[in-house]
Amino acid sequence: MEHKTLILVQCRDAVGLVSRIAHVLAGYNMNITAMREFVDEGEQQFFARIACDGSEAPDDARLLTALKEVLPEGADVLVNPRPEKRVAVLVTREYHCLGDILTRHFFKTLGAQVCCVIGNHDHLRKFTEQFSIPFHHISHEGRSQEEFERLILEALAPYEPDYLVLAKFMRILSPEFVERYRERIINIHHSFLPAFIGAHPYRRAFERGVKLIGATAHFVTSELDQGPIIVQQTTPVNHNFSVKDMVIAGKGIERAVLSKALQLVFQDRVFVLKNKTVVFE
Repeated sequence: MEHKTLILVQCRDAVGLVSRIAHVLAGYNMNITAMREFVDEGEQQFFARIACDGSEAPDDARLLTALKEVLPEGADVLVNPRPEKRVAVLVTREYHCLGDILTRHFFKTLGAQVCCVIGNHDHLRKFTEQFSIPFHHISHEGRSQEEFERLILEALAPYEPDYLVLAKFMRILSPEFVERYRERIINIHHSFLPAFIGAHPYRRAFERGVKLIGATAHFVTSELDQGPIIVQQTTPVNHNFSVKDMVIAGKGIERAVLSKALQLVFQDRVFVLKNKTVVFE
């Protein structure tokens, strides 16, 4: 039986990194079955996603130590990251992105386990609970942002999620909250960023007379809709499209873009470098 190992590397670039990594793996009698690497020359950063097979399962801790010994100081290395991520989904009223996530979860094609759904409105409770997933209603009304976010964090704590997915969660999170889940909050924005940042993008696109609309999945940072982009997609529109037509078309793109972004993230194919991503599809 072949034992599969996944290794993720992000470090300062240097001569011979691939050779050094390969030498370590050969010492563990491991065969590289797939390897993707990239160097950002401007930042002098090296990225690699390496899939290996071996007749015996390696000691992950020893392999990690061996790799760090041959890589530049401060290298970020992961050996066999958790294969099935734990995910919490935050929602408001719109169901189309949540519906896609829960359907994929039900049929085991999401690549992750949805541990809970949190809504600042109660509209999607019944729908969520039909999938036997806990729903927590935490209203923002009559509460300060600090109290609202404290209650969300308390609800999240027992689940220990790897990622938070903002599936049309129409609330701005504080920098303090975002820092708690740094590079682990994924948002679907109903626009082709950086165009039409913020609310009501389809109406603003209609008023501007655009010929393309789109959606963007990105990691959340403290700057509104400015985080590292994971996936984007567009579709053509024309003068015959009303605002309602644009919204309908946009929802389809939002589902597709979020689904693709989650697949890439859950398969450990996305690296973050400052405000950009390196994506090994």
